[in-house]
Amino acid sequence: MAARSGLNTSGSVGPDVPKIKLTKENFQRGLRIFRFVLPYKAPFIAGLLLLVFSSVSTMIMPKMLGYLVNVANHQTSTLPAWLPKTITGIALLLFGVVLLQGLFSFLRIFFFSRVSEFTVRDIRRTLYQKLVTLPIPFFEQRRVGEITSRLTSDVANIQDTFTLTLAEFMRQILTLLAGVAFIMWESWRLSLFMLATFPPLVLMAFLFGRSIRKLSKQTQDELAKTNVIVEETMQGISSVKAFTSEQHEVSRYGAGLNRTVQAALKASVFRGGFVSFIIVAIFGGIFLVLWRGATYVELPASDPRHLPMGDLVSFILYTMFIGASVAGLGEMYGKIQSSLGASERILEILDETSEPVHQTRPAGTPPLKLRGNIEYQNVQFRYPTRPDLAVLKDISFCIEAGEKVALVGPSGAGKSTIVQLLMHIYELSGGRISIDGHDINALDLTELRQHIGIVPQETLLFGGTIRENILYGRPDAPEADIVDAARRANAWQFIQSFPEGLDTVVGERGIKLSGGQRQRIAIARAILKNPAILLLDEATSALDSESEKLVQQAMDELMQNRTSIIIAHRLSTIRKVDKILVIDGGRIVEQGTHEELSDNENGLYANLLKLQFELT
Repeated sequence: MAARSGLNTSGSVGPDVPKIKLTKENFQRGLRIFRFVLPYKAPFIAGLLLLVFSSVSTMIMPKMLGYLVNVANHQTSTLPAWLPKTITGIALLLFGVVLLQGLFSFLRIFFFSRVSEFTVRDIRRTLYQKLVTLPIPFFEQRRVGEITSRLTSDVANIQDTFTLTLAEFMRQILTLLAGVAFIMWESWRLSLFMLATFPPLVLMAFLFGRSIRKLSKQTQDELAKTNVIVEETMQGISSVKAFTSEQHEVSRYGAGLNRTVQAALKASVFRGGFVSFIIVAIFGGIFLVLWRGATYVELPASDPRHLPMGDLVSFILYTMFIGASVAGLGEMYGKIQSSLGASERILEILDETSEPVHQTRPAGTPPLKLRGNIEYQNVQFRYPTRPDLAVLKDISFCIEAGEKVALVGPSGAGKSTIVQLLMHIYELSGGRISIDGHDINALDLTELRQHIGIVPQETLLFGGTIRENILYGRPDAPEADIVDAARRANAWQFIQSFPEGLDTVVGERGIKLSGGQRQRIAIARAILKNPAILLLDEATSALDSESEKLVQQAMDELMQNRTSIIIAHRLSTIRKVDKILVIDGGRIVEQGTHEELSDNENGLYANLLKLQFELT
């Protein structure tokens, strides 16, 4: 079973999934997740039937044990006619019931596990498929850890519901109803006496439970703070070592752990008190029922209140079953609340609007082929989260197919936004962008982006091999094309120096490669894709001279015979471009060649040139 929330400080406790009130509306909304069960309804129904059979066999055993005691006491007058009147006969029947219960339980777990595993696989696959088709603004408004939690913790929470919580909840309900029916049948007088002890137990459990939940939440919060310290330290381990702050971080983490322990110990006092109360209450209740029942047993058989010894044994066992069911229902209720909270968080993502990617082309329609003529007409843009802030204001320019254009300007001027809008990452606030006369809003996003290659400033490689990272540009490319792309990107020489060559594992985010090597792999990826339009976020400023030269040569090779837009950070690298657009405050304030703009001494470009010259 899943770990209970806040039971310890080991760090194994799952994330705090928010619980929601179990209203009819929330329950119906949470049931939407069960649509993933429908493909497996046959094993699910089989599991439910086996659950009923297992519960029935469990509820038969106390009655059979009572019959056994009555036969041992020679009180056989109340036994059904079909039942053996010997101890051995009843014992054999009991053994048969136990075997049946074991078989039913095995098959129930088998069927529910199959349903759970396949359902969770489908949920994760559907959720991941949804995530990768969501627009960029969705990810900008959420943390990566929060999104990952949906795929891991929330789905695991739902899996517990499918495998354990749902079956256990239904079993407890059946046990409770059947148990009450059986004890009322055995002795309604003793049943009323026993049931009268429940209200104070439930009240105390509620009061203790509320305090324990509050303190457990506090423990989890403190533990989460210590996890943040670990995450920050690991991510910034280079800075920690550079500033010799190892002991400071250890002390900070130790202080956080001490606060966690104090909160956990405080919660353990309440848990210990609650457990002690439950033990005293349960055994005290059983002793009271035994005492009261014993008074009925010693009455003569002619008295209507007389209770055979075996019936009292059955009554006590049913009472214990009922008590366990009531206690279990409280825990199950909390788990169902958590599951509904997890379901809502998953459904929130599934209900998000995806980008219109991979649309089916009409039959007979030739695939889109773009040359790379780009036109921005009075483009305006505001971020959806900041509608009051105009990022781009009336941007207009044209780029002919095969031209190389550089975007220059101070940080925050809007250069990256211009490029992102070309890929239709955001919706325009006004104006129009067209490629070869096609409005990008009318193009299928998949086809549009297949014609665009990008080399970002901070190159991200996936944690596979060099071959897999280059193939990301065109997964079906033959070996010869991979090698050719690597050669043209000036990457083949260092790739050959590795013992595994193209099959060298690059590590998480490409950490095993240098910055220049990562950039050349990214360029090889773009060369292999062979796009009509190339977007370059020039990032050679962070490289050493040799790497910068190799990367610049690779970029020049990449830009040949294709429309290229370069976001320039160092003006010395863009002297050969056909046109330079100078952006400031979301507007194009200058445009022309390097020579034309540098001759305008009062222009922004000339000032930027002068500033960079002074800095170098």
